[in-house]
Order: sequence, then C-alpha cells, then structure tokens
Amino acid sequence: MNNLIWFGNDLRVNDNQSLAKASHGDSLLAVYFFDPRFFEKDTFGFKKTERFRAQFLIETLVQLKTSLEAINISLLVFHDRPENILPDLVSQYQIHQIFKQREWTSEEVEILQGVTSSLPKEIQIIESFDQFLFHPEDIPFTAYAGIPNVFTQFRKRCEKEATVRPVARTIQALSEDNLVQNQTQIPSLEELGLEDFPLEPKSAFPFKGGEKEALQRLEHYFWNTKKLAYYKKTRNGLVGVDYSSKFSPWLANGSVSARHIYWEVKRFEKEIKKNQDTYWLVFELIWRDYFKYISLKYGNHIFKLGGILKKSYDWNRNEKALGSWVQGTTSEPFVNANMKELAQTGWMSNRGRQNVASFWAKELKQDWRIGAAYFESMLIDYDVHSNWGNWMYNSGVGNDPRDRKFNIKRQAEMYDAKGKFQNLWLQETLF
Repeated sequence: MNNLIWFGNDLRVNDNQSLAKASHGDSLLAVYFFDPRFFEKDTFGFKKTERFRAQFLIETLVQLKTSLEAINISLLVFHDRPENILPDLVSQYQIHQIFKQREWTSEEVEILQGVTSSLPKEIQIIESFDQFLFHPEDIPFTAYAGIPNVFTQFRKRCEKEATVRPVARTIQALSEDNLVQNQTQIPSLEELGLEDFPLEPKSAFPFKGGEKEALQRLEHYFWNTKKLAYYKKTRNGLVGVDYSSKFSPWLANGSVSARHIYWEVKRFEKEIKKNQDTYWLVFELIWRDYFKYISLKYGNHIFKLGGILKKSYDWNRNEKALGSWVQGTTSEPFVNANMKELAQTGWMSNRGRQNVASFWAKELKQDWRIGAAYFESMLIDYDVHSNWGNWMYNSGVGNDPRDRKFNIKRQAEMYDAKGKFQNLWLQETLF
C-alpha cells in the first residue's frame, strides 16, 4: 500500500494518529495545502487568515518539514486548492490510501467533498478524530444529540466516566528510499497576499510556531519555572508571557495534542504538586473539548445569528461602531487596550476576549458574528469551535445558562487595578 498523509490542523510528528496509521504501508508521502480560500475576504470583509496566524503557520510548516525529513518522509507544500493537486499526486505516486484528521465544520467538509469527487472511487480516505482530549468513542453520551447544553454537566460526567487515551508512540524512521524529490516551497507572507511585520516587543505571545516550540513552552511552564502550580491564580492576568500557559496557538494548529498536555499535567501532579491550579489547566482542556462537541451536535448553527438557542435579538450593523471597536477608540479604555493588543500582536488574554465580546454584543448590540469573524481573522490561536462557541456564549445565543453581561469598568478595576495593562497599550496615561 502506498499511503499519503494530508496534514491539516494536526501539524506534529508526536502523538499523531493519522501519521501512526499511515506509516504502516510500503511508502508514505505527506502533503500540506495553503488553500487560497483561507486567505480570501469573508462575507464581513475580513481576510479569513491575517498575517499573525499566517506567520505562525509558516513557522510551523518549516519545523514539520524538517521533523518529517528526519524520519525520511517528504512533505510537499502547495499554495493551491487540494482538489487541484491531489488527483495528480495520487496518480504520480500510485497512492492507495489518504490519511487525515477528521473535520466536520462546513468549509472543511466542502473541501473534502470536492477532493473526493475528483479522485478515483477506489482511493480510500481514512479520517481520525485527533484533536480531542476525550475521544468521541470514549465520552459517556450515546450520541452527539445527548451532549448537555450546560458545560458543568458535560464536565462532571466526563471527569467521572471518560478516560484520556495514552499518547501514541512516535513512529520509527522509514527507509531513506521513502524520500522523494521535493521541489515545493513553503509560501512567504507576501505570496499569501499579506504584509511582513516586526515582532511587537510588548507582546504577551512572543513565540514562534512549531512542534518543538510547543514542547519547549511546555517544558518551561511546567518543569523549568513550575508556573503550572500557580495557573489558576494567574490565568486572568493581562501582561507578560507567563500569566497563562499560552498553549492555545499550538493546540489550534495541532503542533501539540491535548492528550500530551494532559499526561504531562498528570506527571507534574505525581512528581511536583497536585492542587487546584493543576486541575484547572485540565478544566480548560475540557472546555476546549466541549466547544468541539457542541459544534458536532449543532453543526452550522454555531455560525448563525440565532446561535444554537435560535434566539432572536435586535442586532445592529453599524460601520462606525465597528471601526471604533476594531481600532480601540470606544468609550471603554479597557476594551480599547485589548483591541489594540490584538491589532498589533494577534493575541488577547482570555479575560480581554470575554470583555470585548460582551461589549460588542451586549453593550453595542452589534451582530456578534462580525466580532467572531474579526477574531477569526486576527487571532494567532484561532480555533473554529472555541472561537464561535465562545462568541455565542458571550452574546447570549450559546451555552451560558445565565446570559451574563460584563460590567467593563468593574472588570478593569478587578483585573487591571493599577492600569498597568491599559497604560501599556494606550498612548495616553490613564493612571
């Protein structure tokens, strides 16, 4: 069997189910597509992928290519649609099976359908659910329809009844004969239609993309500094690199698996300390899973104005309000500081995201999907399920049973009492 692994948001060599399965063939080739559709403008006028995440992705692919070559697997990279390239690859290399991570949101499903219809019928496409902490076969719900609409119910049952699978063994190097001549190039930002940029020295996320970087960050946060032991106490911070784990960008493109992080937490608890802080990092990984299961349950409703609750609000679309929010010139300095941080770095804290989303949807009463689309464009750690799930949650059309509205001034007093964060990002000194 000649196998091909089609990489997506699983850009790692360690703990990769598709790679492990695909390695049991006569030959193995890898491919990744910078699909032009993900660099075009969306219906709201934002580029679906802006320069920050694109640069992080480029860095990730550079590392993945090197890591695969070290085990004698060639990674071909194309700036093209998969359906335009895969039929020729299948023919040229006599591929029998294609392995990939399974996706279920609409754009990814459409792409797969386009590829399937362009390939000979005998070609098998083997998909693996590989982005979860709790595998879909292991959760204590008989069908996706049975997944609770309240996170706490989901969490408690999973903690009690589900298990986390072990990390997959790293595959052994294949024969050198497996390597193929590779003339393909990883595109630059300019080739993707984006502008190059210098790293903002104030950034709370000054890290590069790639599996090695992800594992170095884990080593630093868990073992070198033992910051994990204080995670819950510091996770609502706003300034600096270590107030939170910062794993989300690597998790989002699959440079590291949720399972890998979970088992490292368990090792830390055994060897160093077990407390509420170590538990809370796993708690956040379960939240990440939950939004994935919500999108499995509700499909495209996560992208609709009424959300999964099909609620009808009087939403507005005001260009002036959008410009003010994006540029950070609203009436709320705390919102402005967070929006300027996002615009200049592609990063925003969890606390910041909740506040700016609440302000956009609950104070300004603007179409929440515009805010979600802007985040999709700008965030280094954009994840379709977490992004749209969180925006629904903060906008009153998702999984918040209390439909909360943030008191922005009170939040600023609680989490930025001395104005350190606001002064960092706003030109005028507020304190």
